[in-house]
Amino acid sequence: MDHQKRERVREEIADFRYSVIAELCNPYLSEEEKKNLLKEKTQRQYAIPGSIKTRVTAETLRNWMRKYKQYGKEGLLPKQREDRGRPRSFTDTEAESISRMLEEKPELTVCSVVRKLQKEGVIKSEISSSALSRFVRSNNLTKKQRIKIKDDKAQLRFAFEKPLECVQSDAMHGFPIPDGKGKKKKAILLAFIDDATRRVLYGRFAFSEKSLLFEDGIRHILKSHGRIGRLYVDNGSTFVSNQTKRILQTLSIHIIHSKPYRPQGRGKIERFFRTVRQSFLNLLEPEDIKSLEQLNTLFSSWLETEYHREVHSSLGITPLDAWLEGSDKIKHMDPFIDIDSIFLHQISRKVYKDSIVSVNGTAFEVPPILIGKRVTVIFNPHSPIEKILVKYNGKNYGEAKPVDLYANTKVKRNSDFTGELEVAATNRLSAGGLL
Repeated sequence: MDHQKRERVREEIADFRYSVIAELCNPYLSEEEKKNLLKEKTQRQYAIPGSIKTRVTAETLRNWMRKYKQYGKEGLLPKQREDRGRPRSFTDTEAESISRMLEEKPELTVCSVVRKLQKEGVIKSEISSSALSRFVRSNNLTKKQRIKIKDDKAQLRFAFEKPLECVQSDAMHGFPIPDGKGKKKKAILLAFIDDATRRVLYGRFAFSEKSLLFEDGIRHILKSHGRIGRLYVDNGSTFVSNQTKRILQTLSIHIIHSKPYRPQGRGKIERFFRTVRQSFLNLLEPEDIKSLEQLNTLFSSWLETEYHREVHSSLGITPLDAWLEGSDKIKHMDPFIDIDSIFLHQISRKVYKDSIVSVNGTAFEVPPILIGKRVTVIFNPHSPIEKILVKYNGKNYGEAKPVDLYANTKVKRNSDFTGELEVAATNRLSAGGLL
């Protein structure tokens, strides 16, 4: 199953879990009502996505509720295996040794590489042929793929001479700092570096590695610097959300993912992170940093006054001078393109019988004419989500705002009333030129 199919199944599972616990999360339920409703739900039979089971236990429901209250809809997504594509019958160190030798000598077979490393004592595990075969396939280490990777690396090393022709991005973990809520969290730096000039186009510390932060960095570069030719990133979850892929496809920006166990292709960003640790973080006193805002202010100052103005050993000039020398080759974005609208998220949602659609745990009321329909919801993903745009079959049905669910339950609805609402909604939309 490829990544997109896995993500689609995970979304379906999350939607199912939410549909089961939504009633239980009503804050106005008494403990007795909640207990009775919980019991009733454990006795029902369900068509559970991705499972042959038809019932759900009370403890499972309580667990889903805890996750939803803590993390919202994302907390209901099933966990992904952390060892996907990684060998379990031999260690990561042994896997890296195999990958490195195969990369250096692509003409060798995998079996001959393993035997050689076993003779040298680098590999001590007993590796079955099936485990080795799975490792080779999941990490694209067949002979044909290795030769292609070697050619790609040669291209990555020598082809990019113009600013923004290739941009590398990755995340680096720093030290813990106060999160403003009485606790300390690790500050994580997300950075974008220009391959040709080594200029850092965007860099900010945050408390997470969400794809939304990655999208913010891309949008900043497009609006402040110019058009990106291609993005070169690692294979981490930060950079593979379906929304990000859709945005990059709309902008015609090609994204390249490095392969597991082979970080060498991201050498420029890795070298920059080493400089950040040595020349910036090591000179700070962690206890003096009181907030993310303070750390980002210090980082921006260091970036512009020191890093960009010091001669880079590989360039022979400063990153700023290299950028200025090639600035006439930068391709700028079309001024008629609304970049902000491209970065809005789009999701598909079914409209419930009470004219409600849910987006990241927030309920919105849409025109009753859309009841039972699967609509496209467009919204700004930055919290709080205050409004959404609703479309169906290419038609725009206007904006919807959050609804008071408790007040909504007091509204009496019957078939005649719903029919009247639909007629009224149709008339309003027709008058407004939307139909």
